[in-house]
Amino acid sequence: MKNFQQNLLILLALALCGLCVWQWYEQTVQRTEIQTLNRIVYDRNAAIQGYTNSIATLNHQVNQMDTRITEIKAVVATNEQLIISQKAEIVQLQFANETATNEIAQYKAAVDALEAKLKEAYAGIDQQNGAISNLVAQRNDLVQKYNDEVKDRNDVVAKYNDLVKQVQSGGKKQPDK
Repeated sequence: MKNFQQNLLILLALALCGLCVWQWYEQTVQRTEIQTLNRIVYDRNAAIQGYTNSIATLNHQVNQMDTRITEIKAVVATNEQLIISQKAEIVQLQFANETATNEIAQYKAAVDALEAKLKEAYAGIDQQNGAISNLVAQRNDLVQKYNDEVKDRNDVVAKYNDLVKQVQSGGKKQPDK
């Protein structure tokens, strides 16, 4: 029995060693699986962290875009008001342009009529200048004739005065001066 007990003890020791080896192997496999699972959990946590950061960044960008959209809507509203006011101003300017065009047409018609009247007046003035030139020439001829006639009469009067002096002096002739 001693042998049997020794053999049993050896067998139990070997079984215990086998159990230890098997447990060690199982723990190694479990550790490998745990490490794989930890790696997966770590990767998922990193991905979640990245997604969370991404979501936070996107939320920030969305908020910025919302702010920018609000600003753009305000600018669009302002631009629409400006466009409306500019359209009204354009209509006023077009009306003023039409009024000015009508006034210019009236002024042109008045200028054309005035030019026609001035041409008539210039023609009348030219005729009057011609008539005045003729009258001046006739007057000059008449004055020349009158001056010649006065000179002739003055000569006659001088002769008469000489004759009167001769008669008064008694027939003596006075020397000509």
